[in-house]
Amino acid sequence: MAENIVIIGAGAAGMMAAIQAARLGKKVTLLERNDRPGRKIIITGKGRCNVTNAVNLLNELISAVPVNGRFLYSAFSNFMPQDTMDFFEQEGVALKIERGNRVFPVSDSSMDIVDALHNAAKKAGVAFKKGRVVDLVIEDGAVTGVVTEEGEAVSASSVLVATGGKSYPGTGSTGDGYMLAQKAGHTVTELKPSLVPLEIHEGFCSQLQGLSLRNVAIKVEDTSKCRIVYEDFGEMLFTHFGVSGPLILSASSHMRDMEREKYVIHIDLKPALSHEQLDKRIVRDFTENANKDYVNSLSLLLPRKLIPVAAKLTDIKASTKTNQITREQRAGLVEWLKDFKVTVTDFRPIEEAIVTSGGVKVSEVDPKTMQSKFVKGLYFAGEVLDVDAYTGGFNLQIAFSTGYAAGVNM
Repeated sequence: MAENIVIIGAGAAGMMAAIQAARLGKKVTLLERNDRPGRKIIITGKGRCNVTNAVNLLNELISAVPVNGRFLYSAFSNFMPQDTMDFFEQEGVALKIERGNRVFPVSDSSMDIVDALHNAAKKAGVAFKKGRVVDLVIEDGAVTGVVTEEGEAVSASSVLVATGGKSYPGTGSTGDGYMLAQKAGHTVTELKPSLVPLEIHEGFCSQLQGLSLRNVAIKVEDTSKCRIVYEDFGEMLFTHFGVSGPLILSASSHMRDMEREKYVIHIDLKPALSHEQLDKRIVRDFTENANKDYVNSLSLLLPRKLIPVAAKLTDIKASTKTNQITREQRAGLVEWLKDFKVTVTDFRPIEEAIVTSGGVKVSEVDPKTMQSKFVKGLYFAGEVLDVDAYTGGFNLQIAFSTGYAAGVNM
């Protein structure tokens, strides 16, 4: 039997696994369907690549993975965020830590991360080959190779499936890994979008399309349980269908069992001001613009696009002079600014998600080695597994940790 290791997919997990296996003296062939490796890494973090999250404690890392976090105990233990940071810095990529312990290259260029992985793999002797794997060759309960779309058979003593999920199919993540896993007898749990934009009931979102709100706070309420499931501060974006942006993508991963109007997002447009402070600010603005129409007095308080929506939702006629606005009406404006509500109707399609929730059932995979419990020599790593984390670098850390575990054990 050939001692060749075949890795399917040159993403974060696949390249990390290839590097580790090759450094241990294995002959590694990395099959990638795209013309270049790391296509999905290039677009992460708006092209900046949030490479990991600099948490130091294992339990903090696991708690950032709401789906099957405990499965990753061993993989995380053996390759922590600090190991990821050390790897890239040793490969010549200077890193920096930003708000929320998010780690980025100092250059703010995801290409530096892709190049570091690609160069490290080539230095270690990994052979890159273009090809789409459509089948696994399994004999007597062990994998012996793969078959490409062109019909070429590549023999192997071990095979790693690191094909990513179904999100962003333009990067090559079209769900091939799930098909291969099922052919090998594995269960693939229901595939759902995670870290995904949200569709909103209120029609005014289309009027606000393109509006970015920075430095706002949100709370996500599960109305079925009258409970806040997520809150954070940052940036969000209105689109023709609803809302997107970093805050919204993070919030989406806390929404489970999506039902129409189950979730309401409460937006605090002025989180730095208390109700009382905001009221004083508005009194000052209204006093300075005493003879202006209400709709024309809001420009110091709100972005231009949001003013017509504010005028409609606060029940103050747009033409009302500011010196005629009552205390009750002003209190209503303050309340709206501190609690601007939008109602979620659905996730956007999985193709628009950053991460796929669902995948190869983790109880069928050895958590120490990432080897299949059904087929000897078959391994899984990265997004193809049924694990997904919150935004902030945690999903890439899953890819690096599971890729490392597979690479050193293959």
